[in-house]
Amino acid sequence: MSDEVQQIKDKIDVASLVGEYVQLKPAGVNKKGLCPFHHEKTPSFMVSSERGGWHCFGCGKGGDIFSFVQEIEGMDFREALKYLANKAGVVLSNTFHQEISGNQKNRLKEINTEAARFFHNFLIKIPSAKTPMDYLVRRGIKQETIDIWQIGFIPEQWDLLTQYLLKKGFGIDDLVSSGLTIKRDDADPKSFRGFYDRFRGRIMFPIWDVHGDVVGFTGRILVEKENSGGKYVNTPQTIIYDKSRVIFGLNKAKQEIRAKNLIVMVEGQMDTIACHQAGMKNVVASSGTALTEEHVKLLKRYSCNINMAFDMDEAGQNAARRGIAIALREGMNVKVIRLPDGAGKDPDECLKNNPKIWFDAVENSQDVMEWYFDKALANRNIGNHKHKQMIVNDLLPEIALIPYAVEKDHWLRLLSEKLGVDVAVLREDMARVKSEIRDPRSETTTEIIIKKKTPIEMRIELLFGLVLKFDELVVNLVKADMDLVLVDSNLAPLYEKIKIQYNDYKHIDADKLRSAFVGEQENPVDRLVLQGDWEFDDFSIEKSREELNNLILLIKEDWIRQKRRELQTKIEQAEKNKDQTLIKQLLEEYNKVHA
Repeated sequence: MSDEVQQIKDKIDVASLVGEYVQLKPAGVNKKGLCPFHHEKTPSFMVSSERGGWHCFGCGKGGDIFSFVQEIEGMDFREALKYLANKAGVVLSNTFHQEISGNQKNRLKEINTEAARFFHNFLIKIPSAKTPMDYLVRRGIKQETIDIWQIGFIPEQWDLLTQYLLKKGFGIDDLVSSGLTIKRDDADPKSFRGFYDRFRGRIMFPIWDVHGDVVGFTGRILVEKENSGGKYVNTPQTIIYDKSRVIFGLNKAKQEIRAKNLIVMVEGQMDTIACHQAGMKNVVASSGTALTEEHVKLLKRYSCNINMAFDMDEAGQNAARRGIAIALREGMNVKVIRLPDGAGKDPDECLKNNPKIWFDAVENSQDVMEWYFDKALANRNIGNHKHKQMIVNDLLPEIALIPYAVEKDHWLRLLSEKLGVDVAVLREDMARVKSEIRDPRSETTTEIIIKKKTPIEMRIELLFGLVLKFDELVVNLVKADMDLVLVDSNLAPLYEKIKIQYNDYKHIDADKLRSAFVGEQENPVDRLVLQGDWEFDDFSIEKSREELNNLILLIKEDWIRQKRRELQTKIEQAEKNKDQTLIKQLLEEYNKVHA
């Protein structure tokens, strides 16, 4: 497998891969951008095509193309290997394919793919599916669209799909895990009695992840009955389907989104399909779920501009607010699509009535803050002090979410002008609002906790980054007598390798150093080379030598202070225990460090 891994690394440029997810800008021989793994305003994320690695100097994450895909896509190594092999056109060995088929995630994807094929074939080939086909035709869905979106149907039978998939060789436990089959409490796995289909008598819409794998389904009932379970039934949460991380239609829309630099977000799957059929192919759906932080991060890979359509009644607006808040906090440019009265209740209906109205509505979408202002000012008397406060209470929480100071200041000044209130007063009220509003991300996600390095750790990393960038400085490092200072450092193994190389060859070779750490999740040499490029890009050799001497001095001072604190604590404990021998030993050690 190691040969296949190397083939993939040789064929896939890390900057090109990362560039599919992160907007990168040149930084010398490398590229930099905002880290996709933690929220930041100043770029601290760096990629090196030369080294085949990436690293964030903010949150500390880093590695190669495999670790990047694992981290950003939530894949394990084998899934990442399969994904990147397909991307690189590398044929994996039969042994690997046998191993990957044993992975439950991949088995469930295979089950869903086969189920989608079954539903679709039933709709287009079985005469008894005439009723659902007629329904789709009445909704204006063309045959070509039915094929592209693999729309299907399953009749009202208890276990038709389950029996079909069992005959295809899939295991009953995997069918239950996929969410397609439901197990009764008294089910008998040997006879398969007590297992039945979740979806029955429904038009079926496959749900794909961003890579085009079928991860779930939505089933729409044709005839509602008392026990039909609602108009729509969705795949429950599984190990491959999490509705907070999947955007309907993104696999088909992502290229157009990137080309137009615009996401059009609608609510329903039929809305999405109707838009694509009408020629607007940068449309996706939240599938009736409020936008989550995971959704927004996924969408930001393709564009930071999003025009949103949602039900304009109070319930629809309230449901949209939380998603808008997350998008604003993440720095996205949000606009609201407003359909004229009588144009239709949703994009699908509007397109049937007059496609031009829908296209114009998207083109003329209103900035979300303008929309908030219109809503807050409607039916209120600016001359009434209570109404003024109500307007402020409505708008300040929305303005507070904007991460950019200039844009935030713009809306505060506009509010000041409209209400005739001093902007300084609004800033005071803003402080109150910030303490009261809840982070819209907190209900669904946990922020990455960035472990801060100590000053000595940061300076040691800078020291090695500098030496790896200017390898002629290795002689200064070796002669600085840093053995005692670096013995407990995480980079002690690298220091030992550097000394050996220098003693043998009187210089260092980063590639040979790198080979000593192959197999680690992130090779420390790659990370430090990137850091050297990041921190010392414009340094001359004279300036770098001066910086090296300064770092060595500061590291030694840090180490002395740290060691003395540690010894002082041990001495105090020894005094409590009245251990005179240990006290004498620690004092001698303390005096040596001090000297």
